[in-house]
Amino acid sequence: MTEFLSRGAEIAVLGAAGKTGAAVVAALDGLAGVRRVVHTARRSGDHAVDLDTGAGLDEALSGCRAAYVIAPNVHPDEPALVRRVLAAAAAGGVEHVVYHSVAWPYTPAMPHHVDKAVCEDLVRTSGLRWTVLQPCAYAENFAAVLDGTATAVELPYSPDVTFSFVRLADVAEVAARVLAEGPEVHHGATYELGGPETLSVRALCDRASVPVKQVSVDEWMSRHGRDLTADGRARLSAMFEFYDRHGFLAGSAAIESLLGRPPT
Repeated sequence: MTEFLSRGAEIAVLGAAGKTGAAVVAALDGLAGVRRVVHTARRSGDHAVDLDTGAGLDEALSGCRAAYVIAPNVHPDEPALVRRVLAAAAAGGVEHVVYHSVAWPYTPAMPHHVDKAVCEDLVRTSGLRWTVLQPCAYAENFAAVLDGTATAVELPYSPDVTFSFVRLADVAEVAARVLAEGPEVHHGATYELGGPETLSVRALCDRASVPVKQVSVDEWMSRHGRDLTADGRARLSAMFEFYDRHGFLAGSAAIESLLGRPPT
């Protein structure tokens, strides 16, 4: 850690305004200077970029030691976006690219997961030093259940299939460690990040005495997916249908080792 700090170079966090990016920025506080890379600059020091065209990427990444790459959720063409980022990282002298992927990336029934599998291949064959993080579903997807404010939960998939929900703060802490320790330690590694237990949404809700029921994907989309594009709705619908049949699990051995403690 001292060796890293002595270098003084910034770490670029792409998608810094989103919930994952903001958590990674917070976890890096005190470890390194952070360059917030966002779509729209809202504070001093923000670097505004258009990931769909690449406008601003070269300037945003130039001179950074590392880049943490988070794509917008269910992006219609994440591989094209990642290609632009990798080209800018190479041009800007970035030493370490850490790609925020997902557990089970090669799952043909979930197109946005497959896109991430393609992106992982792009990262690994880029010629840059790299690390891939593969988190499972966030526990914070059910934040209202966890904080006691939920009165009921509607799901577009079975409440009885199981997940390995992982805390966003734990994922961010791992990301910060990987970025701070750098490619000398983590180049070539792919870390699957699952939570501490296998749990259904029904069991999660039962702990909080919150009723849960399954609704159709169309009904859920009519309430919660109105702001999505048609492509985004199709990708999420495919994910919900997969969840309904198989759930979504990930191991916790890697995250426990990287945290130096069990995940929460």
